Amino acid sequence: MSLDTIISILQNNWPMFLRGAYMTLAIAIVSTIIGALIGFFIGVMHTIPVRKKSFKSVILKIFNFILTCYVEIFRGTPMIVQAMVVFYGLASYGLELDRFIAALVVVGLNTGAYMAEIVRGGIVSIDKGQYEAAQAIGMNHVKIMLFIVLPQVARNILPATGNQLVMNIKDTAVLNVISVTELFYQTKSVAGANFKFAESFLIASVLYLIMTFTATRALRWMERRLDGPDSYQVETVHKPENVM
Repeated sequence: MSLDTIISILQNNWPMFLRGAYMTLAIAIVSTIIGALIGFFIGVMHTIPVRKKSFKSVILKIFNFILTCYVEIFRGTPMIVQAMVVFYGLASYGLELDRFIAALVVVGLNTGAYMAEIVRGGIVSIDKGQYEAAQAIGMNHVKIMLFIVLPQVARNILPATGNQLVMNIKDTAVLNVISVTELFYQTKSVAGANFKFAESFLIASVLYLIMTFTATRALRWMERRLDGPDSYQVETVHKPENVM
């Protein structure tokens, strides 16, 4: 392995590496957003209060059972298997998905299963006194969630969401089994053409590191912006001297 060989591979194949990195980043970001929305939806559904022995409670229990099955299935099976089932399984029933759409479905649903538990933990961490105070002033469950609970949950789960985004950037490599042209797939094509596997995948490693490092720093910047300034100054009101 030499530096000249690495530079030569990069000069001759940079468009493929760039397209692969772009596809990896696009799938990871969009899937994380989809997963976060699914996680918030499931988290809120699990907190809806209902009266016992009512028709609404039966419907809600059935719906929550279906959501729980979804979470357990996608958390308990490898994403590479999920990709095979979604892409080739649906195609066998006549539903042929575009590879990019299939990738978003697989990674988005997989992320949603993990985000559901993250959001649930965030909701549980909110002090019950806030629910009681909101109910005391006449707010219903929807308003409590929208204006009090979920804004706090969104801030509290931001580090975990960042970890999920970093995992998605790396885990998109498994999508090469359904021929999605992400970074791993493109690198494999480059290495297969020049038989320089070590050098080619070293370039891919650097690109993965750049993407994950940038995503981590961007999310930490967002956390600091949401936290506001570290210190604050209380403004004092000066009374006019002539006022008794």
